[in-house]
Amino acid sequence: QVQVVESGGGLVQAGGSLGLSCAASGSTFSITAMGWYRQAPGKQRELVAQITSSGTTTYRDSVKGRFTISRDNAKNTVYLHVNSLKPDDTAVYYCVAMVLMRAYWGQGTQVTVSS
Repeated sequence: QVQVVESGGGLVQAGGSLGLSCAASGSTFSITAMGWYRQAPGKQRELVAQITSSGTTTYRDSVKGRFTISRDNAKNTVYLHVNSLKPDDTAVYYCVAMVLMRAYWGQGTQVTVSS
């Protein structure tokens, strides 16, 4: 079992920045990748960024160059630094830890970008 807890988020003006954190606990040795998804009202949950245990990163096109995912393996924590925020980035951001084909989700943290 793996538990993940997000922190960060909040209200920010367009063009601003935020830092999100996700701490994993439990059987963290079994995690193969961690990532961030987001879900805006009325829309499907979508992948924002992912980082594997070896450090390989993946980003959705709309956030490339603005968002950076990183991890601290010693702390079992993944970070998402978000810059140049746009109103379209407004969503609940969820952290996920992947163990083989099973996903462990956090409760989510709200990011609201005002124009």
